[in-house]
Amino acid sequence: MEYNREDAVAYARKYALSRNPNFYNFDTIGGDCSNFISQCLLAGSKKMNYLPLFGWYYRSLSDRTPSWSGVQQLYDFLTTNLSRGPTAIEVSEDEVMLGDLVQLKFENLDRFSHSLIITKKSGNRLFVSTHTRDALDMPLDFYIYDDIRFLHITGVND
Repeated sequence: MEYNREDAVAYARKYALSRNPNFYNFDTIGGDCSNFISQCLLAGSKKMNYLPLFGWYYRSLSDRTPSWSGVQQLYDFLTTNLSRGPTAIEVSEDEVMLGDLVQLKFENLDRFSHSLIITKKSGNRLFVSTHTRDALDMPLDFYIYDDIRFLHITGVND
């Protein structure tokens, strides 16, 4: 199944600077970025994966998978998912499209800790939207980071 990039980006634009009341706001318990990115992915994929440990779903704060709201867990799910839901591969910056993801690793951290979605491209410049450090169409080159990875959403498994 095709990933609907337009729906994912439209969702990101609608909720980048606010919160969808249907989802818990994780800002006070570690950050809301991957929760927001998962919501965007859901808007573009229309499918959750209800496998308890290795899936990707959200029903409530107490009934969700780690991959829904964790940066590394989301990466692991997307890049290894062989069952239901969205799939991704790590690519170079020049291979990304609207609706693809960016993850950042900041100084003094031994892990990637921030997820963003590409919501605009202008020439070679990428613009992203995210939560925690809420942003709508923020130029990616405004961020200061130690490492970066790009996830191209390749499709949606049934």
